[in-house]
Amino acid sequence: MKTATHYLEEANAVVPKITVEEGIAKHAAGAATFIDVRDGTDIAASGTIAGALRIPRGMMEFRADVDHALHDAALSKDAELVLICGAGGQAALAGKTLKEMGYAHVSNVGGFSAWKDAGGPVED
Repeated sequence: MKTATHYLEEANAVVPKITVEEGIAKHAAGAATFIDVRDGTDIAASGTIAGALRIPRGMMEFRADVDHALHDAALSKDAELVLICGAGGQAALAGKTLKEMGYAHVSNVGGFSAWKDAGGPVED
């Protein structure tokens, strides 16, 4: 029987973790699409990365599926995608889903508070 820890270990094994500093550099260079996978109430309470797509973890499969009516046209399978959440776990799980759906360049920058504390650009 699998546990949450097993799922998280599997996700972390296939979704590279980048440092906040690497993420901020990618953001400054316009080199990636950032996705916040937290739900709207968490984002409303803390803000998010400036310009980030807001795709809750529970909607990722629908928004990432090019053949689904809820597909988000901002997602490209060839683009570099950087995911963030509250602490890094949901971003890892969502990243594993994206990799399984054919998205080639997916990474996890961890939790939003670390991003904000490091001076990464934010918006409400």
